[in-house]
Amino acid sequence: MTVRIIGGNLRDLSYIAANLRPEDRAEIDCQLHDWTPATLALHALQGPAYVVELDGNPEAAFGAAELRSGLWIAWSWGTRRMKRCVPRITKFFWEVLGPDVAAQGAWRVEARALASNDLALRWLRRLGATERCCLPAFGKNGEDFILFDWTRETWNHVPFQQTAGTEAAAADTDGDRCRRAEA
Repeated sequence: MTVRIIGGNLRDLSYIAANLRPEDRAEIDCQLHDWTPATLALHALQGPAYVVELDGNPEAAFGAAELRSGLWIAWSWGTRRMKRCVPRITKFFWEVLGPDVAAQGAWRVEARALASNDLALRWLRRLGATERCCLPAFGKNGEDFILFDWTRETWNHVPFQQTAGTEAAAADTDGDRCRRAEA
């Protein structure tokens, strides 16, 4: 299996968006009104955007966008084959995307995940993000989200070994994430 990361482009990002895995579709549906694969791809191109190809086929997208001076948001979504891309995305995140965003003056990089998206929550923790709080009713239909971040103070304190594992089924399945995040 050949895994390759390339710069994001409208065609590949639109293809991935049209073939989202259910967890990612649910997360996007509750944040964006009337989105299409093309509009999601255009949103992704507002900052550094990347595509992961498996054997030449686009399967995952990720990147970051500056919301205002010093504040960035990280994002990712993919097809059902995205799990196979996670180890390579994780490595690229630490070696390329993170340093690039920091060099552009980021003080804080945020990521939000649907509280029921176990895979995203586990991956953000493995990436060394700090779980900050629950965002009750953040989704357009009242869905809860969890806010994570990396700051300049926390960025360089995450050992790479902590991030090097592959995505696995989340151990936390009791559905009480918001209460724990607020504790």
